[in-house]
Amino acid sequence: MAIPKFKKEYIIDALKYIDENGVPFHNQSTKYELVTEDGKRYPPKYVVAVADHLANGTDISTEGFNAVEAKSYLEGQDFTIETKQQEKFELSVTAESVESTDERFTMDNLSLGDNYKPLDVYFKKATGEVVKRSYSKGERRNSNQTMPRIAFQVFEKKISAMPVEKKESFPICKYNPRSDMICGIYPSVDEFKKHRNTIEYLTYGYDNGRQFVIYCWNVFSTIIFVQECLKRFGKPGDQFILTYREKDEKETEAAETEAAAQEELVQQFKGYRNPFSSMLIASKNLIFRGAPGTGKSYLAKEIAADIISNGYFDDYTLLTDEQKKQVEFVQFHPSYDYSDFVEGLRPKVNDDGTMGFELQDGIFKKFVARARKNYEDSQKSKETIEKEISMQETMTDFFSNIELGVDTFKTINGNEFIVTSVDDHHINISIPRNATVNKLTLNLDDIRKMLESGQKFDKIKDITTFFGKTFATQAYSYDFAIYKAIKAKKGSASKVKAKQEELKKYIFIIDEINRGEISKIFGELFFAIDPGYRGRAGEISTQYSNLHSDPDDKFYIPDNVYIIGTMNDIDRSVDSFDFAMRRRFRFVELRADERLEMLASLENEDLEAEAIRRMSALNKEIAAVEDLNENYQIGASYFLKLKTLDFDQLWTDYLQPLLQEYIQGMYDEEGIMNRFAKAYGYQKPAEGDVNETTQDQG
Repeated sequence: MAIPKFKKEYIIDALKYIDENGVPFHNQSTKYELVTEDGKRYPPKYVVAVADHLANGTDISTEGFNAVEAKSYLEGQDFTIETKQQEKFELSVTAESVESTDERFTMDNLSLGDNYKPLDVYFKKATGEVVKRSYSKGERRNSNQTMPRIAFQVFEKKISAMPVEKKESFPICKYNPRSDMICGIYPSVDEFKKHRNTIEYLTYGYDNGRQFVIYCWNVFSTIIFVQECLKRFGKPGDQFILTYREKDEKETEAAETEAAAQEELVQQFKGYRNPFSSMLIASKNLIFRGAPGTGKSYLAKEIAADIISNGYFDDYTLLTDEQKKQVEFVQFHPSYDYSDFVEGLRPKVNDDGTMGFELQDGIFKKFVARARKNYEDSQKSKETIEKEISMQETMTDFFSNIELGVDTFKTINGNEFIVTSVDDHHINISIPRNATVNKLTLNLDDIRKMLESGQKFDKIKDITTFFGKTFATQAYSYDFAIYKAIKAKKGSASKVKAKQEELKKYIFIIDEINRGEISKIFGELFFAIDPGYRGRAGEISTQYSNLHSDPDDKFYIPDNVYIIGTMNDIDRSVDSFDFAMRRRFRFVELRADERLEMLASLENEDLEAEAIRRMSALNKEIAAVEDLNENYQIGASYFLKLKTLDFDQLWTDYLQPLLQEYIQGMYDEEGIMNRFAKAYGYQKPAEGDVNETTQDQG
C-alpha cells in the first residue's frame, strides 16, 4: 500500500504529538531515525502513521508500508533521516574454540542464530593470509549460507575425496546439548531429502555438475560443520571470521513469517513463494507489463523456479540441469517469425552436395513436444510404461545390429530397400530400383505403435485399419517390411521395471513479447494457447502439416504448459498486440515503485536507501511532465548497476540517454532534463573540471 498523501504541516504536528505521548515500544525504530534541528529523534514509520491519523482520521498503524518507503517519503518532505548505528559482532571459529565479541553468544543454544544477520566472512590462515569468498553469478553475498560456503570453497578437494560413509556421518549441527547431532554431506538434494525431508539446506556446486548438499538454517547452524572442517583439514592457527549484527524488528518478523510459510508449504506441498505463481497456474498465460527496469524478466524466471521446485525456492540458478529443461526463454524482435517459433523450412545440404530444404520444428514446438511427452507418459500405467521401454529396447537392438546402407529388406511386393539412417523419430530408407521415388522417410513411432499393440499384422490392409485410414500410404509397405523383420528376429523382449511418470509443469517465457508481430509468429496457435482449449480440445493442423511424415498428425498444447510474457508499453518499435491474442493472456502491471526488494542484492543498506530515494525523486519528476506518465518511470533494476558504477556514472551512461529519448521533440527539452538531473541528484561538473589522474601521462 502506498503512503497516504498529506501536507507537511501534519508531519510537524505528528512530531508534537509524539513529544507529548511518546512512542509505543513496538513502534520503536530499528533502522532509521528522523532527526530534527534540535537533535530530537523519531521513528519514521510511526511519524508517518501519526501524521496520517491527524490528517485523515485513520487509526495509528504502521501496516501497509515499510521503513524504506517512510524514509523516502519524509526525505521528500525535506526532513533529515539518519541510519541508526547498529553494533557489529565478530565470531571467530578455530579447531579448538568458538568465540564471539557478543557476550551473549553460546554454543549451547545455536538456535539464537535466527536473531542475527551475517555481514561478511573470510578465512584467515595461521600465516596471516586472508581468503575471501568467491561468488557465483547472481549469488547473494550475505546469507545464512555464507560461512559453510567459504568452508566448502577452502576445503573443496579434501571434502570431495572423502569416502561416502564419512561424508554421510560428517557432523553439521547440534542446536543444544539435548538435541541430536545433524550429520551428512550428500551429493544431491534428492539424496539429502532421503535422510532429512526439509527445506533447510544449501547446495554447493564444485566440479562438472557435482555438488555438496548439507543442512543449513540460521547463521549459527553450521558452526559445528565449519569447526569440524578445521579439525580435519586445517592447520593449527587457521580460523574462519564471521561478522554479523542483530536483525531489526522487520527482518525478524519477516524471517518468522517466511519460516512458518515455508514449513507449511513443505507439509502441504501445494503452495508457492511468489503470489504471481498461483496466478500463472490459474490463468495458464500471463503477461507482465510495466516501466523499464521493473524486473519483469527476472520476475518471470523467479516464478518458473518457484513453480518447478514446488515452492522450495525461487532462484532460477538453483534448478538442476534436468529441471531447467522445463523452462525455455526466448526474446521476440521485429524480424522473428513463425518458422522460428513453430516450424518452417530450413536449407540443408543433400547427400549429393546439392542444396535443398527440410522441415524443422521451432523453439516453441520443440518445447511443447517435451511437455507433451511428459503429460502423455504421466497418464500411462506402470505396466504400459514397462511395455514401451521393453519394446524400445527391442527396436534399439534391432537397428544397432543391422549395417546401415548395406543390409537389404523387401516389401511384400518384392521391392528392395536399405535403411540409410535412424534417429529418435524417423527411419530414412533408400529404394534403388524405384525410378520415381528412390528415397523415403518413415515414421518410427508408427512401427513402435504396431509392435506395442500386440496385434498381428499379416497384410498392408491391417495397418491401414489399425491407424484408421481409408487408403494405405506408400510408407505402409515399408513399415510392414521392417515390422516383419523385427518380429522375425529371435528372442523375446526383456522384462523391465519402471515407475510411473510424474506430471511436471513446463514454463515458456517470452521476453519483449510485443516487439514481434504476434499474429505472424503464433499463426494458428492463437487457438491452441487459449486456456479453455488446452489439450486435445485445441488440436490444430500447422501450416506445414502436409509435409509431416503423418499429414493427419495434429498439434496441441497440453495442460502442463504455462506461458509468461513481458512487455514494455512505451517501446516505440513494438507492434500492436491484437485483441485475439490479448484476450488469451492475463495482464499484470508492474509499477516502478514495486519490486524494490531487488535492491537488497546491493548488500549495502545505505546504498540501497539512497538508490530508492533518488529513484523516487526522479520518478516523481517524470510523472510531473505533461506528456509522460507512470509507464515512463524508472524501475529498480537500473539501480542494480550500482554494484559496479557510481550514481553519476549511472546517470550519464544509462538514465540520461533514456530520458532524453523520452522527451525528444518536447518544448524546453533542456529545462526538463535539468529538472530530472536535479531530482536525481546529479550535478554537472563545472567547466574545466577534469580527472587529474588522466593528466601528465606523457
